[in-house]
Amino acid sequence: MTFTVSVLADRPDLAEPLWNMHSSWPTFMTKDPIGSMYFDPAIFELFADHVLVCQDDAGAVVGRAISIPFHLPDASVLPADGWDGAIRRGICTRLTEKSANVVSALEISLTSSTQGRSLSTTLLVALRDNARRLGFSELLAPLRPNGRTDPDEPIASYIHRTRPDGLPVDPWLRVHVRAGGRIDSVAPRSMVVPGTLAEWREWTGLPFDRSGPVDVPGALVPVIVDLDRGIAVYTEPNVWVRHATDPQGDAE
Repeated sequence: MTFTVSVLADRPDLAEPLWNMHSSWPTFMTKDPIGSMYFDPAIFELFADHVLVCQDDAGAVVGRAISIPFHLPDASVLPADGWDGAIRRGICTRLTEKSANVVSALEISLTSSTQGRSLSTTLLVALRDNARRLGFSELLAPLRPNGRTDPDEPIASYIHRTRPDGLPVDPWLRVHVRAGGRIDSVAPRSMVVPGTLAEWREWTGLPFDRSGPVDVPGALVPVIVDLDRGIAVYTEPNVWVRHATDPQGDAE
């Protein structure tokens, strides 16, 4: 099977199937209020040059890779608010007509039928190449190190654990490093999802009947519950990875 990757700005006819593509994200992760600002058709189309759509040889949309440009006063220090911060800054940069000096990956998603074909690497490289095409010297990525199995292990130590071959133990981080990415820093509050207890029960099917930390399938850290106030908050840490858009030139 062969795959074709296109820029959404060149293929606006693919916008609807891109939106309708099944996502494997846990429901609660689609409820981030900052993320919802970006994943809205009216805003999304403003960044069509930064959205890639992948089709199989039958023309079906089987993957997407999404990024956003924004202005960062000091690009040598990446912000603690990671994914949320990239979206917020990207929208502010666009609405205030500032000049974007960095671009961040936001999502690489595949349909279940294409997983295991190294297509995530293909889309990651395509995002990097698209960033170069648009004039950026590097692609940033606040990624989820979702291979961690010990919830008590700090993210900062986990992301530096390696296999005997020297590559990260985390599968998604390993994909990035193999593609030339460099681990930069932890974004401790990359995604913040607040909600009422009723909302969290709907999103997860869990009772949320006690205060304190609650483990939720698909979450990297526990959700913090406050029964007295009737709310729960998920604060996800991510890890910033830098990809030079000209890896060969960077190596020299």
